[in-house]
Amino acid sequence: MLKIKILGVPFDLGQERRGVDMGPFAVRAAGLNHALKSLGHHVEDAGNIHVRLPEEQHFGDRHAKYLKEIAETSQEVAHRIYQTLEGGYFPVSLGGDHSVAIGTQAGISKFYRDRDQAVGCLWIDAHADMNTPESSPSGNVHGMPFAATLGHGPEALTQIFGFAPKMRPDKCVLIGVRDLDARERRIVRDSGVHVFTMREIDEQGMRAVAEKAIALASEGTAGFVVSFDMDAVDPDEAPGVGTPARGGITFREAHLAMEMIADSRKMLAFELVEINPIIDVMNKTAILGVGLAASALGKKIL
Repeated sequence: MLKIKILGVPFDLGQERRGVDMGPFAVRAAGLNHALKSLGHHVEDAGNIHVRLPEEQHFGDRHAKYLKEIAETSQEVAHRIYQTLEGGYFPVSLGGDHSVAIGTQAGISKFYRDRDQAVGCLWIDAHADMNTPESSPSGNVHGMPFAATLGHGPEALTQIFGFAPKMRPDKCVLIGVRDLDARERRIVRDSGVHVFTMREIDEQGMRAVAEKAIALASEGTAGFVVSFDMDAVDPDEAPGVGTPARGGITFREAHLAMEMIADSRKMLAFELVEINPIIDVMNKTAILGVGLAASALGKKIL
């Protein structure tokens, strides 16, 4: 069993639809702590870090809105995640918008880099999140965290702990993508990241895709981080997300992928983001998120 530490990051500076900052509260209200404890894990909840409100400052550069504030928060998240690992805990990070991943991935990468080990990543998302300020049509940083992890974008985001990239693209896998900006398609193709779009999932089935993805992220690494954006799941099952895209991963496909991740015993950290309770239906998206976290951390049908 694991020693798990939960860190909430009530972050909504990376996008424009308010309410996603309440995601950590919604997930806790849906019973995350109890669900993980019931699996036999030791669970500590570190609470939420403080995040500035968008009303407190100007968004700054329209090509990368709230960049200064997002960079500051990412630095704090990175240090907190590093300390969590250093204390022997398994980190569970709760967003907030997907900008949270910049700090989460940096902290994990730094911890294993200090031990001469590489880290892989399973980025499960309807979107690639590989924009930079130059390519982004909106300037919203929640469309840029994967790019920052791979060393592309503003130095304030890429150079946390003084090195980039945080992860090698050939050790990273994007799963469930189906909604890309026009310029982002080229970025994804050129990135070196392994990509399984919804077409691959449709054609090959989630079992085959998850098996390949786990192998790719595990080869030559200490293991992998799972960054799960709830908009990867079809909005019929996960309506409470800011950027829904039809035709997503089904309820059972999502659970199967998490169950296979648990079986691999290669997951180093788990991140759950982009749950917006304001636009959810009776906390349905957060309840599903708790179920997926439990599956990833060992819950089985039998």
